[in-house]
Amino acid sequence: MPDIVISEFMDQDAVDAVSQRYEVVYDAGLVDRPEELAGLLAEARALVVRNRTQVTAALLEAAPQLKVVGRLGVGLDNIDTAACKARGVAVCPATGANDLAVAEWVIASAMLLFRLAFSARAQVIDGLWPRGACMGRETAGKALGLVGFGNIAKETARLARALGMRVLAYDPYVPADDPAWAGAQRFESLTALLAASDAVSLHVPLTDSTRHLIDAAAIAAMKPGAILLNAARGGVVDEDALVGALRSGALGGAALDVYEHEPLTQEYGQRFAGLDNLILTPHIGGVTVESNERVSKLTMENVVRVLEEGA
Repeated sequence: MPDIVISEFMDQDAVDAVSQRYEVVYDAGLVDRPEELAGLLAEARALVVRNRTQVTAALLEAAPQLKVVGRLGVGLDNIDTAACKARGVAVCPATGANDLAVAEWVIASAMLLFRLAFSARAQVIDGLWPRGACMGRETAGKALGLVGFGNIAKETARLARALGMRVLAYDPYVPADDPAWAGAQRFESLTALLAASDAVSLHVPLTDSTRHLIDAAAIAAMKPGAILLNAARGGVVDEDALVGALRSGALGGAALDVYEHEPLTQEYGQRFAGLDNLILTPHIGGVTVESNERVSKLTMENVVRVLEEGA
């Protein structure tokens, strides 16, 4: 039976390195075969997941020898951390390893939405030459509002400042005297931040207090023509309210990398059909070739450290 079970995709080199010392089962399709996954965990001491594998109390019951859950990323809403704590199972996210990848997704998406021209490919091919309709806005000088000011938001702020953007941020959990605010204008209320921002990027976990944080009222508080960017967690945005605002023109655009229900089904995805001012990506904002290598290496280092400490 394996020592380590990996249920979602990761860098093969990191798998190979650990396989020299431990018995490893790596099958990125296990996330979709939960009964098989539970069976493999009967004697396993480590489980490595991304965001789709649901590490529930029931799954932990099927893994009596489990010592550690390695998370290929940073969000923990798919892991019952309370149940892990009660069982003495360490949970190790790959903190910091994909910050740059997410920050680049945010900035790239903002630039695409501001500029408009990048959505004209089909019209250009058809010879329509829509120059007037494609006259977008420059990124420099725009106000980027960051909801949450953790590590990824700070990296996003760094890139934004390099492009000449003004950085605004709201995070009630970061003390007012924190040195990090030196690079951003601090706001004491979400509503005030939304009203002042040309682009709003979300950087908060999904909790009871953040679910539908961006609802119809929050969207109504945003500047006309502003854009919304979400590479945090899908449930933070009320998708029905967002679609309504995009269809009405109240918002200038949006980019979503995360959704209330993942992965999207064809039927669910139809709610977004026909929206030319919307960028959709499949929860890949934090995953690049380079970040996958970093995240995989760090995760396996974390897992091995816990296993060796308990040996």
